[in-house]
Amino acid sequence: MQKSLQKYAAVFLFPTGICFLIAFLVPFVFGLYLSFTQFTTVSNTRWVGLDNYLRAFTDNGDFLNALWFTAAFTVVSVLTVNLLAFSLALLLTRGIRGTNLFRTVFFMPNLIGGIVLGYIWQLMINGLLLGAGVDITYDPRYGFWGLVVLMNWQMIGYMMIIYIAGLQSLPGDVLEAAQIDGASPWQKLWHVTVPMIMPSVTICTFLTLTNSFKLFDQNFALTAGAPMKKTAMLALDIYNTFYGRIGDEGVGQAKAVLFFLLVAAIAFFQLWLTRKREVEQ
Repeated sequence: MQKSLQKYAAVFLFPTGICFLIAFLVPFVFGLYLSFTQFTTVSNTRWVGLDNYLRAFTDNGDFLNALWFTAAFTVVSVLTVNLLAFSLALLLTRGIRGTNLFRTVFFMPNLIGGIVLGYIWQLMINGLLLGAGVDITYDPRYGFWGLVVLMNWQMIGYMMIIYIAGLQSLPGDVLEAAQIDGASPWQKLWHVTVPMIMPSVTICTFLTLTNSFKLFDQNFALTAGAPMKKTAMLALDIYNTFYGRIGDEGVGQAKAVLFFLLVAAIAFFQLWLTRKREVEQ
């Protein structure tokens, strides 16, 4: 049966391959070509070589500032989202009353669009800062922590569901054996629970890492990069370069290619690292 199905593998893979070719590979290769050109439309291009990439790093320092801001935001968000989501998952697998209601409430923010979330939190944060006579764009630190809070509020419920699925799949006999052996609650958590749910950790870390780096809607709605582009993340900086500076479309495209390569490299490294941890366990 298996051999007969293998004969038709190409038939089943053909539609997916065509979709991948049209929707990803061709646009990516064409976008890579455009990053080496100066263009206004895809049919009006002039080859400039590496000039766009050099300008991406030298023009006003916006790209480098966005890179460091995004990196700092990603580190803080990945740690806080996963720690809080895992803590909630532990709490909600204790059999307390109203568990299903809590799961639903915590998950709901993930269903709200990023633009809407950004404006909602902008109103709330500005309301708190109004007493001091400032708003979220007064200081880059306000924008940074506002984005962190927004990211946590949106993502914690989603990650919590994944951690709950991992915790509920744990074999009870292993935990009982650890308890009989005299393991403390902390030892059971660190040496038994965490190693056994590493697949969940891998998924949640990957999702929070990539979503943090790609954040755009929330950044655009919450601060729009203010003050003075100091809270602009990479996706917003690319958008501003491509659509906000006439004649710099090629620079924006070069930034987009660098952005893609950076996110892909970090995501693959994270997957390799956490999966290596899974194998070791």
